Amino acid sequence: MPSPVFPVPRSFDVLAEPGPPPDAPVEVHHDPELPEQGYSITRDATGTRIGHRDDAGLRYARQTLDQVLADRELARQALRVRDWPDFPVRGFMLDISRDRVPTRRTLRRYVDILAAARMNQLELYTEHTFAFADHAPVWAAASPLTADDMRWLDALCAGRGITLVANQNTLGHMERWLAHEGYRDRAEKPEGFTIHGRHRPPSTLQPTPENAAFALGLVRELAATVRARRVNIGADEPWELGKGRSAAEAAQRGLGRVYLDHVLRVACPLLDDGYEVLFWADVLADHPEVAELLPTEGLVPVVWQYDGPQHARAALDRATPEQRARWAADGFDMDALAGGFRKRAEALTAAGRPFWVAPGTGAWNSIVGRLDNAMENLLDAADVGREHGAGGYVVTSWGDHGHLEPPPVTYPGLLYGAAVSWCADTNRDTDLAAVLDRVVFDGPGLGAALTAAGSVAALLDAPILNSSAIAAALSGEGRVPAVAPDRLAEAERVLSAAADALAHARPAAADGDVAVRQTRQAVALACFAVALLAAGGVAELEPTSAADLLASLDGLLVEQRACWLLSSRPGGLDDSIARFAPLRAALAQRAAG
Repeated sequence: MPSPVFPVPRSFDVLAEPGPPPDAPVEVHHDPELPEQGYSITRDATGTRIGHRDDAGLRYARQTLDQVLADRELARQALRVRDWPDFPVRGFMLDISRDRVPTRRTLRRYVDILAAARMNQLELYTEHTFAFADHAPVWAAASPLTADDMRWLDALCAGRGITLVANQNTLGHMERWLAHEGYRDRAEKPEGFTIHGRHRPPSTLQPTPENAAFALGLVRELAATVRARRVNIGADEPWELGKGRSAAEAAQRGLGRVYLDHVLRVACPLLDDGYEVLFWADVLADHPEVAELLPTEGLVPVVWQYDGPQHARAALDRATPEQRARWAADGFDMDALAGGFRKRAEALTAAGRPFWVAPGTGAWNSIVGRLDNAMENLLDAADVGREHGAGGYVVTSWGDHGHLEPPPVTYPGLLYGAAVSWCADTNRDTDLAAVLDRVVFDGPGLGAALTAAGSVAALLDAPILNSSAIAAALSGEGRVPAVAPDRLAEAERVLSAAADALAHARPAAADGDVAVRQTRQAVALACFAVALLAAGGVAELEPTSAADLLASLDGLLVEQRACWLLSSRPGGLDDSIARFAPLRAALAQRAAG
């Protein structure tokens, strides 16, 4: 039977005796013996007694008591609870730079969910979607968050015990800046670069003092809108680093040292100002010698990994020789992925450096989620992070390739990450469908639909790293993954069951109707993708079938636009919809015979 309390406390004993009457007193006392953010609750015939270590512990105690009182049977029983979190910082990072910038209403909804899940940090990952005072050409078409938006959100978070942390990339993933003529000369390779066999526009800043000062200015402007003395400077995936203007320096001094110098140019002034500075630790995995040179205080590497070890091994085992050759040419050690967070953090654990962990919701590149992989990934992060004393656990939800999935698709992974970062031992078997219905939607149906649809990626048995067969089918980029007929039939059955659950869903949450509509659209896109997979791809379609699918796709895109505007700002919508252009063009060509 699902626990009536979420997250499940580490110690929750229901006693064989009656609890207090409804009008019995509630006594509150400070208990310094409890761990930080910890609390205790004792209920018996004489009343209720709450012990708490700090303000956070008192907040979580009252939240637990509210859930107990909401359960008719449990409210009558005596009980004892003793609880505290595995990780001091339990955060959520939402990508708002891959086209989808949330409305204030959507941001408020996320804050409500984070508070209910006992998460205490929020980051909005920005590249170009903040209205920087002197850089209007970069964000003008993006419907960016403004300084007023950030101050509003900061106050909202503070009232819920959540720290809003400024997050601004400062090295890689700067393509939206470098696309503009006034910024292109800051690029490591202004002419662009090739990765995964494709040419891409420039994305990485040249690691110069001038560019570090430029990036530092962006961080400071964003950080000035919030009260937190913690920032995230990103610095992940600098694909071109050492391959363009810094090539000679990298050859002489080593790529890892060139990277670290740039990070320190950005971070040290912030450290001097009293900030704690987070940055992504992927480069450290390839350059372990750099880990030993990190400052011991204030600069915190965040180890990220978004595929669970079993999923990664399954995908690698099925990789073609061509894929492996391409990974090797791009310099990727793909086999290390099968080691999960333990392998990813090896450079830091070997050097004895503290770090945080950052798994993912599995929502991006999926349409309806990759829930089996996400749960494995989230639990792996919790187990490894706890083993090595990680101070923070940040659930990430990226927006790769247009952020096509709606907010509800992120909720299952977000809630599971919140649960296992609070206490992995008592929450690893969380009934997500039940928790979603009770904690998020206040009514039945949506939880079953989201968890069922989220299982389809695994059901297809066509594992892809950081993506799904459904997303691959919708990309329109040629061959689709081969999927066995029985797997396709099972996926169709599960998606049909999800659609039926949506038809009968009765969420009482204020945005319940929006969540149902957006989830229905995601399920419809997934069904469309399964039809493409069953056909073996566009190239295998008869012209009549292609024409029918083209008409279906056009209808789906009309609804995609409508659903987008229910929770996201209009900037970025056209760019996101354009992700379907290759598929639409291929269908049109095939329909024409």
